[in-house]
Amino acid sequence: MITPDFPAIRMRRMRRDPFSRALMRENTVTVDDLIYPVFVVEGANRREAVTTMPGVDRISIDNLLNVAEECVKLGIPVLSLFPNIDPSLKTNDGVEATNPEGLIPRAVRELKKNFPELGIMTDVALDPYTSHGQDGTVDEKGSILNDETTEMLVRQALCQAEAGVDIVGPSDMMDGRIGVMRKALEDKGLIHTRIMAYSAKYASAFYGPFRDAVGSAAALGKADKFTYQMDPANTDEALREVAMDIAEGADMVMVKPGMPYLDIVRRVKDEFKVPTYAYQVSGEYAMLKAAALNGWLDHDKVMMESMMAFKRAGADGVLTYFALDIARKLKGLA
Repeated sequence: MITPDFPAIRMRRMRRDPFSRALMRENTVTVDDLIYPVFVVEGANRREAVTTMPGVDRISIDNLLNVAEECVKLGIPVLSLFPNIDPSLKTNDGVEATNPEGLIPRAVRELKKNFPELGIMTDVALDPYTSHGQDGTVDEKGSILNDETTEMLVRQALCQAEAGVDIVGPSDMMDGRIGVMRKALEDKGLIHTRIMAYSAKYASAFYGPFRDAVGSAAALGKADKFTYQMDPANTDEALREVAMDIAEGADMVMVKPGMPYLDIVRRVKDEFKVPTYAYQVSGEYAMLKAAALNGWLDHDKVMMESMMAFKRAGADGVLTYFALDIARKLKGLA
């Protein structure tokens, strides 16, 4: 039996040259790992900077088509859409989310008409559409109503699927919504619509810039989402959530946020061995961007190292606002 003793074993030997480091590299990052989240607004030729997310804009559908074209050229497989709608359309129940002529269904139809080969994912959640910024319908006592919210989410998912979306991403964390959503899609003959369930979505402080981007921060105010999003202290609970979503018909599962929850990604992948994704959320992106802009970190190096961390933890892919930058770098264009 060979014992790992020095000097017979010198671990640095294989690290000496680029070729031997490449030969034993356990994980790689490719363009196929990327899902690019984009914020969409009404209007024409609109581009509004999200001040808390340097380099990220809200864009109108015409400009979205330009982004989609770049994704196709770079080989990014999926574009994920998030709306910022006019406040006048927001209500307690978020019913605008079910409007077939709403912002997201129109964006989906345009994207699939012009770039049928590009995968399109949509967010299934009510917070961009509610007057209070919560992910569901609220009763007179301020409680989020699970079953009433789920009914609206099913209508939203059907609206998006009928517009031609490839993947719906329920991010609300209501109990039982995957099962009824899957049944509704099957009943309508929408059997090819994939569900990427936000199965382990934590009540995190890292979502702040995203709420600015979709316009829900002001409405939410000082309220929180602890009664439906997960406690950051828990890991076993995440496995129960994932198990339920898989049993109810999810094709893929997600852990959100990303880097602060890599242990959850690893546990989920090891336990279930299903397609598992992570969301490098707005706060993670903003921290790295701000540090790089201040000269405290090397932008490209920390960007790529963070992606490698996701792959090492077991993620099959990552939703990241760095997607275009990563793809350009991998293609030698940056």
